[in-house]
Amino acid sequence: MATIGPAAPRGRILLVEDDFEAASFVIQVLAVRNGFEVVHTADPAAALRLAGSESWDLVLTDVELPGMTGIELLESLRQADPYLPVAVVTAHATVDIAVGALRNRADDFQEKPL
Repeated sequence: MATIGPAAPRGRILLVEDDFEAASFVIQVLAVRNGFEVVHTADPAAALRLAGSESWDLVLTDVELPGMTGIELLESLRQADPYLPVAVVTAHATVDIAVGALRNRADDFQEKPL
């Protein structure tokens, strides 16, 4: 898990991404170029713990993760905090994934590459 961002960030983003190249790109764009604090983890269980113990402006999650899908993570996040903004990203968009994201009230659904 890594925290990257300026001293006074524009907002806090929890990034859940197991592809480290994709995570590095998102961190570069959001933290380095745009001043957000980005905390990255590849572990959805760790993301749930962080989401339950800290304040976030956005959770940005991939769909394909080890141990739990991003849709399952979204469902758990919604149970814990129905108002936490969550965006779901995938390189393998299917109707089932999109429907799962919408059913669990994803705030945004994007296809990779961003």
